[in-house]
Amino acid sequence: MHTRAAGSGGDQETRDYGLWPPGFRFYPTEEELVGFYLKHKLDKSMEEKLSRVIPVVDIFNGLDPSQLPSLSGEVCQGDDQEWFFFCPRQEREAQGGRPNRITPSGYWKATGSPSLVYSSTNRAIGVKKTMVFYQGRAPTGSKTKWKVNEYRALQPSPPADPNPNKVQINCEISLCRVYINSGSLRSFDRRPLLESDQVFRRANNINARRGKGKSETRSYSRGSNVNTNIGESSRATIPVGKERSSSNDDSSSSGDLAHDPGYADGSSNNLDLMNLDDILDSLYWDD
Repeated sequence: MHTRAAGSGGDQETRDYGLWPPGFRFYPTEEELVGFYLKHKLDKSMEEKLSRVIPVVDIFNGLDPSQLPSLSGEVCQGDDQEWFFFCPRQEREAQGGRPNRITPSGYWKATGSPSLVYSSTNRAIGVKKTMVFYQGRAPTGSKTKWKVNEYRALQPSPPADPNPNKVQINCEISLCRVYINSGSLRSFDRRPLLESDQVFRRANNINARRGKGKSETRSYSRGSNVNTNIGESSRATIPVGKERSSSNDDSSSSGDLAHDPGYADGSSNNLDLMNLDDILDSLYWDD
């Protein structure tokens, strides 16, 4: 776009800033990534607009993370911290195998625990998994600062399902946030600090009850049992209960996005998840 600014002596200076004006930043919340961008991608709507913002790139197929910034969408060109991509499901994963995470110079390895993504109304709308890039070959690779958050959407079970209180993980395409771990405190979480602290304490209590001695920190999400036999279907099923609680991975949007008819804010009031501990153990879809 062309922006006009007043020059010295009242002259007008015209500059070509491209599509986005100076100061524009693409900082979506996790709720917006899953509930709007991934939802519309799966629905095959707004294709042209979405492709300009988040392109389709198989980031795990023959690409090192350092190559990804140049392949990012228009809103991320020039960003030095994070980039977003839609990543199609690999054929081997569709056939029931494990996805390939090996690149020319290294490999991606899962870290921490999968977690749920929540809407501003506290409904589970997606799942999130974090991976770290290692330089070299497993198991002796060197850990780098490159990370990726992989998001997949939750959706209701088919009408014919005998259990109406189920949601499914849609595995057809995921949304990946690639970033460099710089130690910055910038976060998707826009909720008050007090609520976030309460979630941290709840997560720590869950970890203490588990008593499994795992070294990694558990994600502050919640749970239920999930059938991740992706070889039989493009979706994995999560039974849903009645209890609900807060999650640090929840991102409360400050706008009216939750009232947008094109925005996924949960398909039913019955999709209230319980059994936090179980779902944390069940969302390892490729470990």
